[in-house]
Amino acid sequence: MSGPEQERDGRLESQNIVNALRRGTVPASGLSRIAVGLDVEEEAIRAQLDFVGRGGGDIKFIRGDYGSGKTFLVARALEMARKNGFVTAQVNISSNSPLYKMKGIYRQIGGTLRSAEEEHAPKAIIDSWLFSVEEKILRVSEEALPDDTLEKATEKEIETALAGISEVNTSLAAALRTYYRANNAGDFQTAQAAIGWLCAEPNVGREFKQKAGIKGEVDESMAFIFLKGLLRIIVSAGYKGLVVAVDEVETTQALPRNTREKGYRTLQLIVDSLDRGELPHCYFLITGTPAFFEGPRGIRSLPPLFDRINVVQTDGYRNPRQPQIILARFDSRKLEQVALKVMDIYSQASSEVDRSRVSHRFIRAMIHKVTGKFGGRVDVIPRIFLKEFVDVLDKCELYDEYDPWESYHFDTDHLKGELKEEEEAVMVVEF
Repeated sequence: MSGPEQERDGRLESQNIVNALRRGTVPASGLSRIAVGLDVEEEAIRAQLDFVGRGGGDIKFIRGDYGSGKTFLVARALEMARKNGFVTAQVNISSNSPLYKMKGIYRQIGGTLRSAEEEHAPKAIIDSWLFSVEEKILRVSEEALPDDTLEKATEKEIETALAGISEVNTSLAAALRTYYRANNAGDFQTAQAAIGWLCAEPNVGREFKQKAGIKGEVDESMAFIFLKGLLRIIVSAGYKGLVVAVDEVETTQALPRNTREKGYRTLQLIVDSLDRGELPHCYFLITGTPAFFEGPRGIRSLPPLFDRINVVQTDGYRNPRQPQIILARFDSRKLEQVALKVMDIYSQASSEVDRSRVSHRFIRAMIHKVTGKFGGRVDVIPRIFLKEFVDVLDKCELYDEYDPWESYHFDTDHLKGELKEEEEAVMVVEF
């Protein structure tokens, strides 16, 4: 890439970061540019990604309170993974998609598959895999093959590629064969239905199932088998593997004991399958609060799982190579560093920041003003602070007479309706 192209791409990324901060969201890319104090953790994750890319299977639990940066670290890990040739997926555990239902987890994985090139990647992955199958057949053939002969050979190779899985359940191969035929025939409705069925989407039409010779849907008993099949397709399509982020697992604590323990057994199944080598090229990142790891309704209630992922005593030296990465709460020093980085990004996205008006001293004063409305809790305000901070940078650029020392005042009236539960819980109420 030439110098002007790099500069243009860098400016575009900077603009995307600033736009995301204006909206109070985590930027989709360029997270390394605003990351602070995560070098040790990122290196541990990078080493695991290298291991998984070479055929291993691994897992990491990320533990921290609200405001410790769990969401940011996971987003950064997924960005690293995609840049290194992995496909990623995100699963949110909730009452609608509880931890004990493997089918719901598989559905979210299929519905959120993303690569470096594609936001919604299932079709691109399957197409790349089928193209590689055709290429393999053509390489070993001594002469050009007619389309119908190539199609039959490819359908046979689909069965061979999924050997072992088809012996347990023939539906995966049947759906892929139907997709292949429909795609070749230009029947895109059937092809789309096939992808939907493969990703466990509900309400896939009866017509597709009749064409594919399939009864029912991807059910609870087969979801894990289908995940193995999906992994095989992803790797055969030329990707290094699959990275799955699982968030909000602490919601499992609110469930009745029997369903709660079923959920924890799902985690134990994943851990054990990775350790036995049954999920090669697969990496799970699972976030949770301290109560999830140590509380009476957390994983302590299932000793076999607790024993597998517990950490040895901490002594002040971070060891993210253990099963858990334990994140500390965000503090003022880190937020200052992020603000300074955001100024550099803003300067590239728009114009050079006037650092005489937005000085390091002003940043400290602004942090103090914002935290004062939230009980002094720096850890809950980064999202709010950065949204306010970008607004200050905008006004400095738009108005030569704008003096943030004189004009910036923080109140919470304009935040009503957009605060998260944890932010509202510590907000100082004024009468």
